[in-house]
Amino acid sequence: MKEACGVFGVYAPDRDVAHATYDGIFALQHRGQESAGMAVADGDTITVVKDTGLVASVFDDRTLFGLTGSHAIGHTRYSTAGSMDWTSAQPVYRPVGPSGFALAHNGNLTNTTELSEQLGVLPGLELTDSDTLAELISRSFPHEAGGVDALQSALREALPRVEGAFSLTILDATHIYGVRDPHGFRPLCLGRFGFEDAPEGWVLASESPALDVIGAHFVREIEPGELVTIGPEGVTSEFYVDQGSTAEHLCIFEFVYFARPDSFLRGREVHGARRRMGQLLAEQAPVEADMVMGVPDSGIPAAEGFALASGTPYGQGLVKNRYIGRTFIDPNQSNRDKGVRRKLNPLRENIAGKRLVVVDDSIVRGTTTRALVRMLREAGAAEVHLRISSPPFKWPCFYGIDTPTRGELLAATHELDEIVEYIGCDSLAYISLENLRSAIGVADGFCDACLSGEYPTPLPVTLRTSASESSADARAGAPIDLQPALPGV
Repeated sequence: MKEACGVFGVYAPDRDVAHATYDGIFALQHRGQESAGMAVADGDTITVVKDTGLVASVFDDRTLFGLTGSHAIGHTRYSTAGSMDWTSAQPVYRPVGPSGFALAHNGNLTNTTELSEQLGVLPGLELTDSDTLAELISRSFPHEAGGVDALQSALREALPRVEGAFSLTILDATHIYGVRDPHGFRPLCLGRFGFEDAPEGWVLASESPALDVIGAHFVREIEPGELVTIGPEGVTSEFYVDQGSTAEHLCIFEFVYFARPDSFLRGREVHGARRRMGQLLAEQAPVEADMVMGVPDSGIPAAEGFALASGTPYGQGLVKNRYIGRTFIDPNQSNRDKGVRRKLNPLRENIAGKRLVVVDDSIVRGTTTRALVRMLREAGAAEVHLRISSPPFKWPCFYGIDTPTRGELLAATHELDEIVEYIGCDSLAYISLENLRSAIGVADGFCDACLSGEYPTPLPVTLRTSASESSADARAGAPIDLQPALPGV
C-alpha cells in the first residue's frame, strides 16, 4: 500500500524562496520518499530541479543558492501511478505561453485512461496521471493570450474534466496557484508571512507543519473545488466548478496514519484525534494486560489513549531507528519485510514475561504486523494482544493509496480468527468506524471507501471490477500461508 505525495508553494519576493521550499518539503517528507523537486520562478524564467531520493539528497546549499526568484513550488513523491524513476519525479513542466508552467500533484486520478485517449496519447506510451493532467492543462492553454489570465483560463477549462483526487500547486513566471478537487480527498492549506493586515508573502502546503517550520501562520484550508491565485495582487479565490457539486471527502486515513501528529485538519489537531481513538478502542475492546505499548510512530498516541482509558500502565516496548523511513510506503514488498527489523528493535527487559497490548494504526497486508509479533515473542512477551486504531482495511483505494485489488488486503479475504492465526497474536480488535469518526470529532465529510466500500465518486469499469472483486475470488487469487508466527517458526 502506497501513499501519495506532499505539495508546497511559496510566494514571497523578499525571502529566499528556494530554502523556504526546501524546508517545506522536508517537513512533508513523510508523505513520499521516492523523489523530490522544486520549481523556482523569477518573473521571466522557470527553473526546475528534481531527482530520485530524499529531499536532503536531492538538494544541497550550492543547488539552493543557485535558485533565485520570487516564488516556488515543491514536491515530494510516492508513486501511485507510473514508474518510479527520474522521469516520474515532479514538478512536471510544460513549455506553453511565455514561460510555461510547472505542476506538483498529490492524489490519484481515476479517469487517466479516458483523458489519455482524448489527448491522443499513443497506446503503450505510459504517462503518470500527473503528466496527463499537465498535458490536459497545456492543451487547454489559450496560446494567443499570456500571463495569469491564460493559465487561469486553461485551469477553468481543464479541471472540470478531471476525476479523482488532486491537490495541486502550480507555478508560472509570476504567480503560484493552489487547487483542490471538488471532493477534497487530499489536504491543502493556505498560510501567510507577516501580519494579517500587512502580509509579507503567502504559502501553500499539504499540511500545516510545513508552514510552522518556515515561520508562516496558518490561515485556512483550501476548500474542495477551489482555485487560489497568489501573486503581486495578493490572494484571489474562485471555484472552478459549481459549489453545489462540491462536498468534503477528506481521506479518513489522514487522521489515522498519513498526516503528521502536529498537523491541523478539519480544524482539529491529528495527535488529539489519535489519542481519542485509543481511548475509545480501550472501551470497545478491553483486555487484561500488564503494559500498553504503541508501534512507533503513528501508533503511539492511540496507545497513550488506550492506557489512559484502561488503567493499564503505558510503556515503551520498541525502539525506532530514526534514520529509517516509513516501511508502510516502501515501494518494494521484500524491502518492507526487511524494514521491520531495520526500523524497530524490542526493549527486552520491558517486554519479557509481560502480557502486552500492542496498539498500531492499521493492518494492510499483514506481513509487517506478523513480523512485529514474532519479534515481540522472541523478546519474551507472554501474550500479545493487538488493538488497531482503524477499522479493517477491506477495499482498494483509487484516490491516492495504491491498493489495486482486494486480494492484497488481508481483512478483505480472511475472517478475524484467520487473521489472528496468521499474525500469531493472542487477540485482535479493530476500532469501529463509528468510534473512529467520534474520535476525530467530525461526523461526516470523509472518504472511508477503503473501510466501508462506499466510494464517493463513480469509478470506471476497470476500477469497479477491481473494487468489487469478491472475497472468494480474491482468496483464490492470493493464497496465504496461515502458519502461526510463533517463536522459532
